[in-house]
Amino acid sequence: MINVIVSYTVNPEFVPNNKTNIQKFLEDFKSLNPSTFEYKVFVKEDGVTFVHYSNYINEEVQHEVLNVPSFKEFQRLRDESGLNGSHKVEILQSII
Repeated sequence: MINVIVSYTVNPEFVPNNKTNIQKFLEDFKSLNPSTFEYKVFVKEDGVTFVHYSNYINEEVQHEVLNVPSFKEFQRLRDESGLNGSHKVEILQSII
């Protein structure tokens, strides 16, 4: 199992666009096999910091999910919005 947490902070004026872009790729993820991965998105209390939690049964599934066109477009638009170095990717190791 591959477990990942990605966090980043966007400018306040980009929050509505970011939420719309997230909804687009989450909708597209519904066409994939839900038994092979999990993907959840949260926004912190500050309203501008987003946290994406995902887990995948293997690298092949991770590659498939992360290459969905609407997800790649979300990433491009997010990155172009100006993250001010806030983008952080963490790989989690299970202890069980």
